[in-house]
Amino acid sequence: MPLAGALSTGAITMGDVVSAAPGSADQPRALNTQLFALIDAPGVDAFPTTVSSERLCSRPLGLVEAEAAGDRSEKLFQGARLGAASKTLGTEAIAQLGAAPWPSIHPQAAEARVPVLMYHDVLEPPEVFFDLTPADFEAHLQTILDKGLTPISPDQLVQHLRTGAPLPEKPVLITFDDGYVGHYEHVYPLLQKYQVPATFFVFPGKVDGDVAGRSTLTWDQLKTMTADPLITIGSHSVTHPADLRALSDDDLVYEVVESKRRLESELGVPMRYFSYPTGYYDERVAQAVADAGYLAAFTMREQDEQFAGASESLLAIERFGQSSLDALVDVAWGGSPTPSAAPVAVADSEFNFTAPVEVQEIDLEDQSLSIITGGQPVTIHANSRYQLTDIMAGTNLAGAVDGGFFSLEYLDSNVMIGPVLSQSTRQFVPGYGGETPRLNGRPLVLIAPDRVLFVPFEADRHNALAGLARELPGVTDAFVAAAWLVKDGLPQPASSFGSLFDYDARRHRAFWGINTAGQPVVGVTHTMVDSVQLGEMLHQAGLRDAVMLDSGASTSLAYQGDSLVGYIPRPVPHIVGLVPPDANNGSPCPLVVDEEQNTTTVKR
Repeated sequence: MPLAGALSTGAITMGDVVSAAPGSADQPRALNTQLFALIDAPGVDAFPTTVSSERLCSRPLGLVEAEAAGDRSEKLFQGARLGAASKTLGTEAIAQLGAAPWPSIHPQAAEARVPVLMYHDVLEPPEVFFDLTPADFEAHLQTILDKGLTPISPDQLVQHLRTGAPLPEKPVLITFDDGYVGHYEHVYPLLQKYQVPATFFVFPGKVDGDVAGRSTLTWDQLKTMTADPLITIGSHSVTHPADLRALSDDDLVYEVVESKRRLESELGVPMRYFSYPTGYYDERVAQAVADAGYLAAFTMREQDEQFAGASESLLAIERFGQSSLDALVDVAWGGSPTPSAAPVAVADSEFNFTAPVEVQEIDLEDQSLSIITGGQPVTIHANSRYQLTDIMAGTNLAGAVDGGFFSLEYLDSNVMIGPVLSQSTRQFVPGYGGETPRLNGRPLVLIAPDRVLFVPFEADRHNALAGLARELPGVTDAFVAAAWLVKDGLPQPASSFGSLFDYDARRHRAFWGINTAGQPVVGVTHTMVDSVQLGEMLHQAGLRDAVMLDSGASTSLAYQGDSLVGYIPRPVPHIVGLVPPDANNGSPCPLVVDEEQNTTTVKR
């Protein structure tokens, strides 16, 4: 459903957009011709107008055309006729997308030596042999920093274990179990002093006072710590049973599910990580943790401690006791760079727009989806609404998916929800001023010749071309998507979708993003899924960032001119496409449209 369905004021009218964005006859010529000279001038963003982005698509001076005019079309379209066969991917083939199938450990990560340190109470004086004094713990922090180790977050560790991507040269993850008051009174101030991140596994029964024992954190102290970016809070069951393996099925589910629910309710953040009390688990316990929705779980052992990469799976990440620190500081290692199957075009190796375009079908349990990977991402903003294959006709796109959300006010409208910039029109069209503030926080998609950004939309910054160019210099395409499905390598929880209409409904859904190999990915589901479930699926399929596109009746995907969905979708005015390397003429805007074969982009 178009995003307008989620907005209380209803659909945008054409009149609204005309009044907010005057045509070329009304717009100030100075802004059009001197935009980049003014790009840092204050106040430019305050005057959103329809502005040409032609300069963004200009070739660098001195670049010679690669093809003569007579055979240019044939050269460009050769790449779109790639012979990559469609194939069904199982668990093994998902690894080809850049990530090991969850919860497996990537082989590249298994070669690294990443220690996870486990601490318990810090107090003065110590009460048992594994307690530390505040001075002891501060000495540990000084050793870690003096020896050149880099403390990391559990998010960084799990991303490394999933993809094999290297961590800093000498990484270490610091964790604490149980939730003692010394964690707030002594540990937390030292972490702030040295700016070191750490993870605390807490069980609500202790904080509530229902489980008798030593000192405990309070909910207010936990909330203070949770608000600090240095701190990650994880679950440690509800009552800290001595052995989860000994519990009945019902009691086991209660310990792992209720702990997550209670901590999320009290602290307002997702609980992605679980720590087994006393380290005991088996296949049944690990499955219960997985079913509860945790991304990873941590264990411990009394002997034969292991680095994280040697773990059985993400549901049993190994840890070292605190006393092992001295033996670890000289051997910790973040791993080798991940080998790339194709040369990467950009210096920072975060993106690869040179891979061939391929279509794949993925079956994950009872769900099915099709994805198209590779090439360079571009967008087309058509002059009305059409079937996806009609918009692709006569272009050099190998594959495409329906794109951003649009107004339903008129059947032949191409009015988008929010601002839009496309290579097909080379024109920036701002969003309707009365509606754009309601989109704040939604993913703003920004595409440049060598990279993509997904950033939270801010109406007062991003409703003008100058604002987009400040965010991503050289931007050639932009639009506002519905929501993040995967963000920074992590699937997004239900709480991240806010008031988005029907995010929890089971529907056909369309998406696009970047996988862990840096390649663009577009796709659709063939089965009915909700947004949270789709995020989990895309995370398993190796996407590091993914956003939801117009879905439901609009869901459509095509490859080499053929639809890959088994129904006739609703016509759309906007698509995200992939230009294969052989069809890329080297221009910053590689999209080519033959207007004799395609009238969907011709001005009317």
